[in-house]
Amino acid sequence: MNLLELVTNQLGLEPGVLVMVAATQGSVPREAGACMVVFARHTVGTVGGGRLEFEAIDEARRQLSTAGEGQAPHRRRFPLGPSLGQCCGGVVELQFERVTLNDADSLRDRLAPRLAPLALFGGGHVGHALAQALAPLPFAVTWIDSRETIFPLQLPEHVTAEHSEPVEGAVQGLAAASRVLIMSFSHAEDLDIVAACLRRLRERNDLPYVGLIGSHTKWATFRHRLEARGFSAGELSRVTCPIGLPGITGKSPEIIAASVAAQLLLVAPPL
Repeated sequence: MNLLELVTNQLGLEPGVLVMVAATQGSVPREAGACMVVFARHTVGTVGGGRLEFEAIDEARRQLSTAGEGQAPHRRRFPLGPSLGQCCGGVVELQFERVTLNDADSLRDRLAPRLAPLALFGGGHVGHALAQALAPLPFAVTWIDSRETIFPLQLPEHVTAEHSEPVEGAVQGLAAASRVLIMSFSHAEDLDIVAACLRRLRERNDLPYVGLIGSHTKWATFRHRLEARGFSAGELSRVTCPIGLPGITGKSPEIIAASVAAQLLLVAPPL
């Protein structure tokens, strides 16, 4: 179950305190919006761990032991210096808010992750590994293939499967600001998908990342064929190939997936 499901289920049994990072200054372990819910005997989520989190849990449980319905949220400032024994050096402001099952709908709206759209073309070994690697990250993945039976029966969270024939026909319908990863079973399909992405970039300029699996040799061949289709050097520079972080040389699907996911977070992070 995800954080929201765990919180909602537990709120059916007891009240909790929502602890949210309201503001930060300097070097801190978590960003504004990070949160956890503290219950009498356990917690769900994290605001950064360490002494900061221990203090936050103590504060939340004091509120649980004394608070009644309707108590207003309050904030507390935590300098991450000698008093907490943390070397980050920044400041975290935490908001504490008592919540019950009556707040479940509001919490779903407030805590639902903001997911960036991502299109994954190809249901092969690396595609499967990437679908798994991306599932816990803040991406809404549309997994596309020209073969209907390629997808697993159980899809990872935040992943939807789509059959498209021809496969490049799906490019025009992608959500705005989609990150695109191309790794179909066929180089001919890969080429057509890249061309469709370049046409969309020419028309709408709304794909922040277009990545193609393959070697430098593969990309050199693709460049010549795409130039023959009328794409300029500037347009072709919008395509990343090979994909993944430089220096990671492993070729297993899981290593490639980890490298590509890290590159996405670096060069085309969710807002």
